[in-house]
Amino acid sequence: MRQMSGNVARAAAIAVVLAVGAVACGPDDSGAKNAGGGSDAKPQKGGTLSVLNNEPQTDFDPARLYTSGGGNVPSLVFRTLTTRNREAGAEGTKVVPDLATDTGKPNADATVWTYTLKDGLKYEDGSPITTADIKYGIERSFAAELSGGAPYLRDWLVGGDKYEGPYKDGGKGLASIETPDAKTIVFHLNKPEGEFPYLATQTQFAPVPKAKDTGTKYESHPVSSGPYKVVKNESDGEHLVLERNTNWSEATDAERKAYPDTIDVRSGLDASVINQRLSASQGPDAAAVTTDTNLGPAELAKIGGDKALAGRVGTGHFGYTNYIGFNPKVKPFDDPKVRQAIAYAVDRSSVVNAVGGSSLAEPATTFLPNQKAFGYTEFDHFPAGASGNAAKAKELLKEAGHPDGLTVTLTHTNAKGGPKGPEVATALQDALKKAGITVKLQGLEANDYNDTIQSVDKEPGFFLRGWGADWPSGGPFLAPIFDGRQIVKDGANFNTGFLDDPAVNKEVDEINKLTDLAAAAPRWGALDKKIGEQAVVVPLFHPVYKRLVGKDVKNVVISDWTGVLDVSQVAVK
Repeated sequence: MRQMSGNVARAAAIAVVLAVGAVACGPDDSGAKNAGGGSDAKPQKGGTLSVLNNEPQTDFDPARLYTSGGGNVPSLVFRTLTTRNREAGAEGTKVVPDLATDTGKPNADATVWTYTLKDGLKYEDGSPITTADIKYGIERSFAAELSGGAPYLRDWLVGGDKYEGPYKDGGKGLASIETPDAKTIVFHLNKPEGEFPYLATQTQFAPVPKAKDTGTKYESHPVSSGPYKVVKNESDGEHLVLERNTNWSEATDAERKAYPDTIDVRSGLDASVINQRLSASQGPDAAAVTTDTNLGPAELAKIGGDKALAGRVGTGHFGYTNYIGFNPKVKPFDDPKVRQAIAYAVDRSSVVNAVGGSSLAEPATTFLPNQKAFGYTEFDHFPAGASGNAAKAKELLKEAGHPDGLTVTLTHTNAKGGPKGPEVATALQDALKKAGITVKLQGLEANDYNDTIQSVDKEPGFFLRGWGADWPSGGPFLAPIFDGRQIVKDGANFNTGFLDDPAVNKEVDEINKLTDLAAAAPRWGALDKKIGEQAVVVPLFHPVYKRLVGKDVKNVVISDWTGVLDVSQVAVK
């Protein structure tokens, strides 16, 4: 991934959205099991599930969506070659077959991947799903008119960097995707990619029948390959209504339960309104959930005194890390000892409190989230203790030629309650003062902030940052931030520490060759530990999601892949 969306960011910091964090441990499975009717509730088919969201489901076109694991609502309509395992906790980080019979067969060096489709796959109109449709769906994601999807295919597929999509290719298609027959599809990659099965969960791998493609208008009624079809899409996803796709076969889909008859998604709601409605659970809201809004500290405090309400709160962990970023081209951050001094001086307890407390954030000393799938390896190169190690920080500053301390500027966003906002910045300012570091604060509005942080020319020396995973592995977590070949000079740059270590780059390539993902995971963890020695970032906290469901909602499943309730498993009867 990438950064959290605005709401995710609010949830993550208020509580934090696509992120709010706490440290080293797995998800709180008890919360997931107990939320919504309890583990003994037997789900049944029927009824209407309401989804109350802050942000609209815009660009409801599989080519344009950029969602982890195929997304929550999107994966009800778009099936893909592979998908996420719809299990609670760590089991949910696994990739499993969807339209394909398995997660893919690689050649010897993982540069060619072959998939075979299951029997009996149909669209909502009853016509068969073919590999030609999957190839076309991927090809249209390259069209400039349909921009916005995950960028990996352009980099990974042979010829992807020059391909402009099916509207301009004269019918030739992308040669690196072969469909020798209606059930076989073969991908040719530029380099070994052992994590290709994860990429195949993205909605760009959903089939799109060429005859039904309406270009930029396709989002209003995309052809369903999943258990639900779109019957209404108003105001660019602000109100979506999905109804059962009678041509979807449960026999071909082991992951989606499809209990409700109808799913009604309404967006543009204020976070406090969403949580108030879920709490009250009046009328249709009794059968409602949210896929993008966390509970805040005040709401959690109120709920804590209500046992029945507390039983409707689900807890989840999405792989996300909030951290301090340094630009080593800016003095004094070019000196590793200055960066290490700051790492020792941070008070993670105060930072966690600044984003809502230990229920919503867990302190972090590793860049990788503390989940097995990422390859989490415990380490703390610069132990700051519970409230910072000011003495060690002063010692390092003296060695760096700053015996009387120094003055620096910390750049943050103006978004109050957010993980990169003024509360976190102030907490750090207070902690560093004890070490003799005077911190001046520079707040920027969100758009200006991202433009500044992601610009090679404008990046400040000391700032707050966050990163989440496109899928639960160390690869998409470490490579964009620490692989020197990922430094983008003219565009959005995420390697903000400008690390270009040949040994790191080489190890990234070596791990990417592995198709045994269990074997790859500890290598990512070891690489995280090695990179951590350079203090090019200082991890602060991982977010925790706390979300409420209506009183009639059953079968709440929260996996470590998304950290939020999976609507494909929910029942309201």
